[in-house]
Amino acid sequence: METVTSADGTTIAFKRTGSGPPLVLVHGGACDHRFWELADVRPALADHCTAYAMDCRGVGESGDANQYELDREFEDVAAVVDTIDEPVTLLGHSSGALLSLEAALRTDDLHKLVLYEPPITVGDHRLYDEAVLAEMERLLDEGENEQVLVLFLREIAQSTPEEIAEQRAAPNWRELVDAAHVWPRSVRAVGAYEFDAARFGTMTTPTLLLSGSESPQFLRDVTEPISNALPNSRIVTFDGHGHEAMLTATDRFVDEILAFIQDPN
Repeated sequence: METVTSADGTTIAFKRTGSGPPLVLVHGGACDHRFWELADVRPALADHCTAYAMDCRGVGESGDANQYELDREFEDVAAVVDTIDEPVTLLGHSSGALLSLEAALRTDDLHKLVLYEPPITVGDHRLYDEAVLAEMERLLDEGENEQVLVLFLREIAQSTPEEIAEQRAAPNWRELVDAAHVWPRSVRAVGAYEFDAARFGTMTTPTLLLSGSESPQFLRDVTEPISNALPNSRIVTFDGHGHEAMLTATDRFVDEILAFIQDPN
């Protein structure tokens, strides 16, 4: 793993593989950089790109700070982008898509931007139930880290029992359990985030918005408002797939990303 120092002095780790145009990968909640290893997504992308898969702060090999602010995570992504000496395509999934969207306002080194269903609340939707978050925080205080992670996956990520069992079997499960303090704070901060379309009105970076037809409604509903806010964006929907089409339709996902990167427009 390589590292870069973020604006507040926190060390952010990333794994660089492959060769070709640079592509920074930002994982979502209850994950680390190894999320992109599932279904061989990163290796497939690294056949055509230099892939930089980062660990968000407090997760994997990245550092953390005594106090947490969501803005610091935006700066972390921008720091990884800025360490690369040519324009970058930035790809964020779930909460990583929110970090990537905001990071796009904090760097001048973007070539293109890919956002897969950032959990931004619109209308009457809510990211979490307060009782669920309170239970996560209670479990964390009692040292029940694994139950914090399971509750996050079940109630926030809306993972099925089969998906949770599959994640439990992954080699990084214990590391994700050890990072349990990250998940409640992230949920609360992301849930409080307010999307201001006017801030993005002059952002001309070509942007690809990905969505799954079977994703939770609150994630599907945010795609159109973001598209309306970004002057140079388009939407691709994975019909028959949900919030993780990179795992359930890997070949198509990779093809969409590569076609977007290689498109001269």
